[in-house]
Amino acid sequence: MASRHLARSIVLQSLFEWDFYEKKPDFKKILERNIKKFGGSFNEVNFVNSLAKGLIKHLPKIDKVIKESAPERPIDQLSIIDRNVLRIGLYELLYADKKEVPPKVAINEAIELAKSFGGESSGKFINGVLGTVYKEVQKNT
Repeated sequence: MASRHLARSIVLQSLFEWDFYEKKPDFKKILERNIKKFGGSFNEVNFVNSLAKGLIKHLPKIDKVIKESAPERPIDQLSIIDRNVLRIGLYELLYADKKEVPPKVAINEAIELAKSFGGESSGKFINGVLGTVYKEVQKNT
């Protein structure tokens, strides 16, 4: 598994646990534990921390985008995996450095996370939402 993909998987697993317990545990502690547990000797700890920190910082805005982009599927009714894969994908699509993570890479990585961790239709759902947001961003740029 590529190290950046593993980094996103660690962030996803940490978000899943944090979200599952209704955001009550300390996210930073969950993330640190999961880096140790799943990261082994990989060299993307800075990327993991940057992704997680940025995502948490922009979480209210990201959740608003999810609500607007998928109004037929309320955010609290999405599976925890789909909700958090969308959060990662939207953070990278909207707020991450485009030179570091080009939009199409952000979308593809989110789809792959959804296929690996989500349900049968997760990949298609994630692709649809992120594709819609990407088109809107392109129109407004």
